[in-house]
Amino acid sequence: MAHLFFAASIQRHFALPERDVAARSVGEALSAAFVDEPRLRGYILDDQGALRRHLVVFVDGRPVHDRQRLSDAVSEASRIYVVQALSGG
Repeated sequence: MAHLFFAASIQRHFALPERDVAARSVGEALSAAFVDEPRLRGYILDDQGALRRHLVVFVDGRPVHDRQRLSDAVSEASRIYVVQALSGG
């Protein structure tokens, strides 16, 4: 099963322990978390179901390419990290 992590900055708002999820895509992995914490969906996804601009998802150390449909593949050994994007100057 893929392993899903949420950064501490997200966990300040939602209690989200790391977890194993049965998923074939990033979208499926996130949907598993939304079952336990439905309010998380609006924080992570916009009204079109795309990843919000202030967030980044990494699968096995690489940022996801499909921010709209979240179709990037994950394997049983994948590690998925959801973090807030950093900006500044």
